[in-house]
Amino acid sequence: MKKLYRFVKKALKGDVFIETERLEIRYIVDEDWRDMLELFTDFSNSPYVLLDLPKPTDEGGARYRTERYTDSRIFYAVSLRGEDKVFAYICVHDDGKSHDVGYCFHSAYHGKGYASEAISALIRFYADSYGVKTFTAGTAIENAPSVKLLTRLGFKLVSTEPNSFYEGHTFESGNFVLDISDLRL
Repeated sequence: MKKLYRFVKKALKGDVFIETERLEIRYIVDEDWRDMLELFTDFSNSPYVLLDLPKPTDEGGARYRTERYTDSRIFYAVSLRGEDKVFAYICVHDDGKSHDVGYCFHSAYHGKGYASEAISALIRFYADSYGVKTFTAGTAIENAPSVKLLTRLGFKLVSTEPNSFYEGHTFESGNFVLDISDLRL
């Protein structure tokens, strides 16, 4: 299989450490707060806003959340190669049995394959660098684009359960699992 990414160097905070054909992936840094605010605001205006945790849409909240993401070292910024603008983030964290993947992409970048490209590169990075073999992800079943993305990557729906982030709004949440041998991209 053709290697679709390359590890650039051992990453320090803010250093690009994965390049794909079109993207750069690095740790989120505090200075990304403006781009994160734009991303959070875009998400807050999406039809899927009630299907995820609330995001801050003010400067103070965006700065605070970005600092928390920076400190955690599990949140990754995604930008186009050669550009500084962060248009997405991906989170990969060890939940004990596997590594859980979460993501948020600005709507202006939907439908271009960026999410597939970035998420598959990070999954391969974790598999190659740390020997991770199992990944999980969750999304609302009614979030058809997210379900389609996970399925395209090779994730399999293993269960559903009722979920709610906002009082008065319940939805079916899908739990997905990916064995690294099933990664399609």
